[in-house]
Amino acid sequence: MKKFRIIKFKTKPILEVKKISKSFSSNRLVLNQISFHVNRGEIFGILGPNGSGKSTFLRVLIGAQTPSEGRVERAPALRIGYVPQRLSIDYTMPITVARFLALSGNSDRTQTAALLQRVGIADRANRQMIDLSGGEFQRVLLAQALLREPDILVLDEPTQGLDPPAVAAFYRLIEECRQELECAVLLVSHDLHVVMGQSDRVVCLNGHVCCEGTPTAVSAAPAYRALFGLDTEDALALYRHHHDHLHPIESNP
Repeated sequence: MKKFRIIKFKTKPILEVKKISKSFSSNRLVLNQISFHVNRGEIFGILGPNGSGKSTFLRVLIGAQTPSEGRVERAPALRIGYVPQRLSIDYTMPITVARFLALSGNSDRTQTAALLQRVGIADRANRQMIDLSGGEFQRVLLAQALLREPDILVLDEPTQGLDPPAVAAFYRLIEECRQELECAVLLVSHDLHVVMGQSDRVVCLNGHVCCEGTPTAVSAAPAYRALFGLDTEDALALYRHHHDHLHPIESNP
């Protein structure tokens, strides 16, 4: 059985969000005064109903959109790997897995081959992207994100459309990569069981921060139960954080 070294968290967060607000030309306020931080090596879950601003927030966080107010502070030279909720490939444009990964800017064939092996699709390098299954496609997106050797891996509904066995396999892979890279994972999902069961800390969004804390604390919060229409027993049943993973953070010098 593989053993992981137990390391301590850095005191300073690697990413801080400070009073972020975002509105569009319609003057509709999508995000309102959102603040939180992410520590190296932790799994930070973001929950919220449809239209709560989760994907907009992630786009602000990775720099794809500019906040109307507030700021995002990143650790120096912070590397972010991003797996989007969906990515459409034009069926009239042939592109192989290897060529798609090269678009990341990393053309190191040895590293690419090693990553495809790591995510379990080593034999798909010359396969057309449009011919991949849903699970294989998501693994390619993950491989592209990992090519950056990220300090924080941002996952926006990464298992949407996958069947339960594929979902379980994907999250096992995420945990293994987190251990090896010692990176933080910021996970957005509609699946309450996954987020509450896998995260070290959770924030519930609905345009603003409804509640934040450990899964235990959040599952008991009235705002969380009201947001998802749960009674107390339902909310507690969703929290099953057995903590069967270790947190590989940088050791003290």
